[in-house]
Amino acid sequence: MESKIFSQLPLGVSDFHKLRELEKIYVDKTNLLYELITTFEKVFLARPRRFGKSLLVSTFESLFKHGTRDFKGLAIEKLWNDKTYKVIRLDFSNLKDFSTEEEFSILLDEYFAILMAQNEITVSKEPNFGGFSSFIYWLGLQPSNSVVVLIDEYDAPLTVCMNNPELFDFVRKKLSRLYASFKNYEGVIRFLFLTGITKFNKTSIFSELNTLTDISLSPRYGSLLGYTHEEVVEYFKNYLDRSAKALGIESDQLLDKLVSQYDGFCFEETVSKKVFAPWSLLSFFAEPERGFKNYWFESGGRPYALLEYLKSHALRHPEEYGKLKSIALTELTSSSDIKTLSDVALLTQAGYLTLKNIVGTTAYVGYPNEEVKTSMAQLYTERLLAGHTVEQVGADNIAHRLASENIEDIFHLLNKLFGSIDYQKYPIRDEASVRAFVQVFFSGAGLNPIVEHHNAKGRSDLEVKVGVRYWVFEFKVCNSENDGKELLKEAILQLQRKEYGLQELEEQILRVALVFSLEKRKFIEFSQCD
Repeated sequence: MESKIFSQLPLGVSDFHKLRELEKIYVDKTNLLYELITTFEKVFLARPRRFGKSLLVSTFESLFKHGTRDFKGLAIEKLWNDKTYKVIRLDFSNLKDFSTEEEFSILLDEYFAILMAQNEITVSKEPNFGGFSSFIYWLGLQPSNSVVVLIDEYDAPLTVCMNNPELFDFVRKKLSRLYASFKNYEGVIRFLFLTGITKFNKTSIFSELNTLTDISLSPRYGSLLGYTHEEVVEYFKNYLDRSAKALGIESDQLLDKLVSQYDGFCFEETVSKKVFAPWSLLSFFAEPERGFKNYWFESGGRPYALLEYLKSHALRHPEEYGKLKSIALTELTSSSDIKTLSDVALLTQAGYLTLKNIVGTTAYVGYPNEEVKTSMAQLYTERLLAGHTVEQVGADNIAHRLASENIEDIFHLLNKLFGSIDYQKYPIRDEASVRAFVQVFFSGAGLNPIVEHHNAKGRSDLEVKVGVRYWVFEFKVCNSENDGKELLKEAILQLQRKEYGLQELEEQILRVALVFSLEKRKFIEFSQCD
C-alpha cells in the first residue's frame, strides 16, 4: 500500500466507520480478522490500554452489521460473503462510577436499559424486570445464529473494586449472570468477542464459557494490535521522512530511536514478534518537533483504579526496578484470582512489562522500551516519596542539574530526594538500596542509568550519560557517622584502582564518591575523583 502524503493520522479515532470515512491511515490487518472470525466463534483478547482494542471492536461491529461497506480496498473485501447480523456492542468502561453494591446494580440496569433503547430492543417483560434482566431475557428469544456480541473492557467494573474484595465479589457474581446466558444461549450467538486487560477467573467467563478461545498469547495474532516495524515503514513513510526532517536527523536514525522509545511490546509466546504502542507512535508523528516525549502516562498507561492497585500491591519493592523478572507462564496463560494475582503478572498484563524470553515453563519479562521504563520509574519515585513528585520535594530538573551543576549541587540534590523517602515503608538497609533508589530517581527523570557497569577490573555502582557529561558514582554506606571519611577514602581508592568510567570516550567524565549514613538517612561525604 502506498503511503499518502495527505493521509491523516488515526490518532484518537476508535470508530472504524469514521476512520474510513475521513480517509485516515488504516493499517490493514483484515486478513487476520477474517481468519479469526472463520476459525473461532468465541474469542477473548487481553491487551494493555491504548492498544486499539476499541477500534478492533468497532471494526467487528461494522463488518457484521454492514458487511463490506467500510472495507473497500482492504484484504477482507474479497474474502467476506457472510450475511449481516444484529450486533450488540457492550462497552463496560461505562460501568465504573460506583462505590457500593446498590450503586452498581442501579448503574448496570440503567446501562442495559439505554443499550436496549439505542438498539431498538423491546420485550414484553414482567414489572420487576430491570434493564439487565430484560436484555438477558431478550437474548434467549432470538433466532439461531442471529446475534453478534462484542464486549469492550469487560474487566473495567472489576478493576474499579480491586482493592475492595467484597464489592469485587458482588460485581463478579452480578456479571456472571450475563456470561452464563452466553453459554445457555450459545446457539443464538454467531460470534462473541471480549477484550480487557486482565484475565480474571471466577467471573463465569472462563469457567462457564469453556469454548472461549484466548488468543492473547497466540503467535498467529501477536501483531493483531499495535504496529510492526514493517507496517510503520510501509504505512507511515511520509511521517517518518517529515519527522526526520523536523529533528534534523536521517530516517534510519529516527527509526532506531523510535524503536528504542516506543517499540518492544511482545504479546506472543514464541517471543519473535514485537510491536509499537500505537498511541505513543501516532502522538510522536503528530508533533515530531517536540521530540521523543513520554505519552504512556498521558494516555491509558495510568488509569486511576489500576494505578491505585499497583501502588498497594505491585510497587512494593522499588529496589526491584532494574531487574529482569520471571514468572510462571501459566500465570499469563491462565485466568487470575484477584486474591492471588501476582505483581509481575499484573504489570505484564497492564503493559508495564512485556515478554523477553520463555524458557520451558518460565517467562522472563522486562520493560518494553524507554518510554515505559521511564514511566515505571516515575511510579516508583512517587511511591518512594510518599505520593509526592520530585518537584514537590524541591528536586526537580534532575537531568538538567546533572548536565550543568557541580558535584556539591548534586550531593544536595540527592539528599533532598533521600530526605523525602517514606522510610517506614522503604527503609534503606545497605548499599544496594542506595544504588537502586538513585537508579529509580534518575530513570524517572528520563535518563538511562547503568547499574553495576562492568569493565576489565570490576563493576561500578552506577553510571549515567547526560549531554556531554558522563557521571560515575561509587556509593558506600556507614552505620556510624564516624566511619564516613574512612569510607570516602575507600570509595575514591576503588574508583582509581578499578578505573571506573575511563573506558568511555566522553568529553567530560565526572567520577564521584559518596557516603550514605544509615543513622542520618542522608549522604554525609562526597568527593570527586580525578
